[in-house]
Amino acid sequence: MLCAGLALALCALQLVPAALGGPQLLLERSGARRLRKVGGFAWENCGDKRDPVVLQSLSVAPDPISIPGSLRVSAAVKSGKTLGSPLKAVLVVEKALGDLWIQLPCIDQLGSCTYDDVCSILDALIPPGTPCPEPLLTYGIPCHCPFKAGSYSLPASDFDVPDVELPSWMTNGNYRVRVVVSNGGEELSCVKLAFSLHSH
Repeated sequence: MLCAGLALALCALQLVPAALGGPQLLLERSGARRLRKVGGFAWENCGDKRDPVVLQSLSVAPDPISIPGSLRVSAAVKSGKTLGSPLKAVLVVEKALGDLWIQLPCIDQLGSCTYDDVCSILDALIPPGTPCPEPLLTYGIPCHCPFKAGSYSLPASDFDVPDVELPSWMTNGNYRVRVVVSNGGEELSCVKLAFSLHSH
């Protein structure tokens, strides 16, 4: 579940393939700008105390993150139950506009999107039967469903972040993301992320 949680968190930053060792993410769109920095990163659990999956810690450094560049991530997740397919993830992405928060739509799988089967997304990123990428492999963190109950920890690990282009509607500013993971209507986990984007 740590892999899924990290994947969703990084998905919110539009960096999933880079973080998991997949192909470079370049969004070819007219008006797209190159992402240069991600800063002001913060997180919190937002589920009730009955949620079986809790993000215990998440650290991302440096702040701000320069892109392209390197990123150091450490995290710990505790899961009280085995999680299997389909895992549904609902992302609500909002951007600050003065004192208001405006929800961004889901455009080309970016923004406030619903992913009905996170397990199949992970299978597409890391084909079943292939070893999990480092450092997940070293620390015994699974990268495919089902995720067994237990505690998973990723010590501080470095990832290379390639050039990333943002669509024209994802402008500079402050963002917040709410990620809810569920299975069969049962909420499993809820995490809120906050960060700022700087591009040109």
